[in-house]
Amino acid sequence: MPSYKAPVEDSLFLLNDVFRIDRYANLPGFSDLSPDIIEATLTEAAKLCEQVIAPLNRVGDVEGCTRHDDASVTTPRGFRDAFRQLADGGWVGITSPTDFGGMGFPTVLGGVVSEFLASANLAFWMYAGLTQGAIAAIIDHGSADQKATYLPNMIAGKWTGTMNLTEPHCGTDLGMLRTKAKAQADGSHKITGTKIFTSAGEHDMAENIIHLVLARIEGAPAGVHGISLFIVPKFILDENGAPDDRNQVSCGSIEHKMGIHGNSTCVMNYDDATGWLIGGENRGLNAMFTMMNHARLGVGTHGLAISEVAYQNAAAYAKERLQGRSLTGAKFPEKPADPIIVHPDVRRSLMTIRALTQAARALIVWTGLRHDIATRSDDEAARQAAEDHMGLLTPVVKGFCTDCGLVNAVMAQQMYGGHGYIAENGMEQFVRDARINQIYEGANGIQALDLVGRKLALNGGRALMAFFAEVDGYLTEKAGDEAMAPLIKPTRESLGHLQRASGWLAKHGTANPDDSGAGSYDYMQLFGLVAFAYMWCRMVEAATAKLPEATSDQAGRLTTKLAIGLFYMERLLPDTAAHLARIESGSASTMALPAEAF
Repeated sequence: MPSYKAPVEDSLFLLNDVFRIDRYANLPGFSDLSPDIIEATLTEAAKLCEQVIAPLNRVGDVEGCTRHDDASVTTPRGFRDAFRQLADGGWVGITSPTDFGGMGFPTVLGGVVSEFLASANLAFWMYAGLTQGAIAAIIDHGSADQKATYLPNMIAGKWTGTMNLTEPHCGTDLGMLRTKAKAQADGSHKITGTKIFTSAGEHDMAENIIHLVLARIEGAPAGVHGISLFIVPKFILDENGAPDDRNQVSCGSIEHKMGIHGNSTCVMNYDDATGWLIGGENRGLNAMFTMMNHARLGVGTHGLAISEVAYQNAAAYAKERLQGRSLTGAKFPEKPADPIIVHPDVRRSLMTIRALTQAARALIVWTGLRHDIATRSDDEAARQAAEDHMGLLTPVVKGFCTDCGLVNAVMAQQMYGGHGYIAENGMEQFVRDARINQIYEGANGIQALDLVGRKLALNGGRALMAFFAEVDGYLTEKAGDEAMAPLIKPTRESLGHLQRASGWLAKHGTANPDDSGAGSYDYMQLFGLVAFAYMWCRMVEAATAKLPEATSDQAGRLTTKLAIGLFYMERLLPDTAAHLARIESGSASTMALPAEAF
């Protein structure tokens, strides 16, 4: 069975040395975050993940969830007790406001903890992760009464939350949804319709489940402009705010899925269920996108999380598995064969996984800090710049990091050879679990279209220009640093590829939108590679600065960081040239065939 050790040291390096979290002490929630508190928090989260949650990953995959004749659902063995430990430790509400019982920690710290939890057991973590998204939507769009009614119990993990968007006939195109809402005299609505792919839609781990459901009020405009959002609890609350009568919402079935078997992905039936409007009539997408953006950043973290745990097990196996001899002569002559870690191609795979994983972690931490600025700073200009960053980088984090997650899981599985294909070794589960991250919360092709079609030109390209300016300014500042030269030069070249691709799409995509569509996925990959390169520059700079005063243990980790950064620049970043070439080839060959030729 696979093992997992949370990357506490690497996360602390990013928080303390690369991004200098101490510089954010002026923001609410940061001032009390001493290095000791941060380390203690991550250490406690690591213990819970390693000792309680990770051992249930295989259990959840094998057992899955069970729907009973009364439409109730039982989660895998051990999930209920583990969820109670998670909730009792305050982890569900780690970033929620203290006014409602949360810890009030910054988003960036919550993101690090969510990586640990998703690595340990992605299917299990989704129950809490979706609840956090629902909490965010209620905080941003709920009335004072709705906040007081729902938030304390959701933050405490007594109740969980879901998001209900997709219907059998509509996924990305939410304007086609058919779920109806009929206004009642008491101010509530009766919700009728069917939702599919509802993660954590029904389970036995909480006293109540608070569904956030998109529906169209009778008489509302057609399309996305007529969609509203409703709070539809599994149990309607009594006058004291406690769960009482069962609402007319039920699990019709559990989806039989490729992976994340431990999460109950449900078909949900609403039969005149009682719901309450949140966020105003016909403003449902505004409220739901609070959840969606939260979820997209979370899913990007899931891609990172699967990469990390898959790498750890692949690296351990490569150091133990004896097969063949080194090309340059036996390295362990006393053994019948050398461990496969001596082989260059094995190292290529492991170095690739590690280089992408550590850059993804840095990008997510950086974006988490920008989220905190956007939501906590009293400096309007700083908030605006941070919001621009979030809008631009969210599709990159979601799309590129989850693509890396699957590729890395497959490479890690490959290290095991045939043994990686056998279920008991756990590597094939990582591959299956990683696949969903590219699909849900907006498939990655949609993320690429959002990046190119909306985010690049938004506000006159303000966010894109700010990103270019930051990276270019950094590279210019470090141009005379000889130690950084092996990173600065290739990053500069690849930034040029990204700038050139951006200009090409702006010119040609306007004249022929198919050119934008055909080049969007390559553009997202190109953007991700450049963003990762910038992260590696920042990490190598911090590691180099820390080395002279490092302990022997620290020195080993920092020297390793330098080697991985150089590998990224030499072996992975050159792909930006290929992506640029594909973008500039246009859409003619892609669109050449008539539909009937497929």
